[in-house]
Amino acid sequence: MKDIRILMIDDNENLILAVKEYFANRDGIKVVLTANDGKEGMELIRNRSKDFDVIILDLIMPGKDGMYVLECMKNENINKEVIVATSYNSMEVIREVSEYGVNYYVLKPFDLIDLEKRILDLTNKEYDNKIIDMEHNNIQSSISKILHELGIPSHIKGYQYIREGINILYDRPETVGGITKELYPELASKFDTTVSRVERAIRHAIEVSWNRGSWDLMEEIFGHSVDVDKAKPTNSEFIVTIADKLRLDYHRI
Repeated sequence: MKDIRILMIDDNENLILAVKEYFANRDGIKVVLTANDGKEGMELIRNRSKDFDVIILDLIMPGKDGMYVLECMKNENINKEVIVATSYNSMEVIREVSEYGVNYYVLKPFDLIDLEKRILDLTNKEYDNKIIDMEHNNIQSSISKILHELGIPSHIKGYQYIREGINILYDRPETVGGITKELYPELASKFDTTVSRVERAIRHAIEVSWNRGSWDLMEEIFGHSVDVDKAKPTNSEFIVTIADKLRLDYHRI
């Protein structure tokens, strides 16, 4: 099977380097072309369309931005698979880019493994049309962004357990009454571990967050009662509160 070839258009050269290095050590995906603004990106899209399969596109760039690229592609009837990767989190913008045939919308900062999954999903499935699953993709990105801003590093086990726990509670709020008896066993089964390890890893991640995270965001999520000298939220409070915030943000009451 030949590699999936990526054109990455982003003004963040460090991010481009990180993505290139990540996929250089993975089979099946390679970043073959890069551009730092929309004008340069469109030149590559027009002149070297046969050299790449998927575009990873930032929206906010100096000069010509990502919307310029999408508009040009639409006007010139250029059909390529597109993943928008941006820090601009707005449902209005997501709806707008979906009208240009974008496949996925990934919110920065994102985990490279999640980007890899999106690329593989995109190239392994047949699409009747190019419509973003806007809510699902933005929810996943929003969870990652919140956890990163709360200071939880993505490489520790608790990060994965908390992230999946929030996702489950967002989709199935009735689970809130069974965190210990339902959620923990489900997480343990999914990650092939034990309930006690899930609980300990989540507790450790919350302790890391309390020492490293953004206090402004903590106050926004957990209320003004948050204080470095006061008790940290329990595992259940931490996961449930973030899930509730996302449900409010996305009008899933």
